[in-house]
Amino acid sequence: MGGLLHTVLVDPFVQMWTLPDFFVQVLWEGLVSGILYALIALGFVLIFKASAVFNFAQGIMVVFAALSLVGLHRLGVPAFVALGLCVLIMLALAVAVERLVLRPLVNQPDIILFMATIGLTYFLIGLGELVFGGEPKVMITSELLLPTGSYVWETLGGRVILQQIDIAAAVIAAAMVAVLAVVFQRTKIGRALRAVADDHQAALSVGIALETIWVVVWFAAGVVALATGIMWGARSDVSFALQIVALKALPVLVLGGLTSVPGAIMGGLIIGIGEKLGEIYWGGLLGGGIESWLAYLIALAFLLVRPQGLFGERIIERV
Repeated sequence: MGGLLHTVLVDPFVQMWTLPDFFVQVLWEGLVSGILYALIALGFVLIFKASAVFNFAQGIMVVFAALSLVGLHRLGVPAFVALGLCVLIMLALAVAVERLVLRPLVNQPDIILFMATIGLTYFLIGLGELVFGGEPKVMITSELLLPTGSYVWETLGGRVILQQIDIAAAVIAAAMVAVLAVVFQRTKIGRALRAVADDHQAALSVGIALETIWVVVWFAAGVVALATGIMWGARSDVSFALQIVALKALPVLVLGGLTSVPGAIMGGLIIGIGEKLGEIYWGGLLGGGIESWLAYLIALAFLLVRPQGLFGERIIERV
């Protein structure tokens, strides 16, 4: 029995060694998925850092932004004009959330604000289905000048195929993270965001307007959602099923920490690469389809070791 178990466990590692090109291909697919998971998680982190609200609606914001882009283009609006209008839609959503949700519920318990974002989720689902319909739609990749071909990387053991849209997704995600890092560290609004994240009352005492900060972070999360929706939509159809994919951001946040931008990136990469390796090399041993639940199992195991995440702050309560 021990010999059989040893063979089962060792065989995937043998496959990695004997088929290195396939292993690199799996790593690449996991890397791209991880980057997109990290982008979704980044939206959660931005909002939580500035308003202490866990925005359950971030996933549907990804879908709603992508549907808005495709829907406007179907009405005859040029692609880049539609893209600009979608940015304005995300700004209008941020203002509406601040005025109609956050401001009336200020100083309410966190669970009340969390439930409000669940209500926002179903409102956006209903609005999206009413305006755009429920059927899947094709992302306008060519109109947005996104590449659709592929590169073939010849290796000693074979070849690795790199989809150009995946490369574009990685580059755009890296650029967005870099811009956000500069905004947080080098600009006045970034310093205000960090002040609000540290202490709301202290920020108010020095004249920082919480309402403005909340609009800014929800708008930034909306722009991130738009970029994520475009990239996910380019890899598959734009549909409400994407919000299920967006839930993969939850284990990413567990690994990286709910308040850390670097943590969102690192957690996304761990989950993306881990679930691809698990599905390809160990999925058959466990009945297949483990990619749908492996991320949550990894997060659960991680909670037992480091509940605050890799980059999260340890919470110490004095009694």
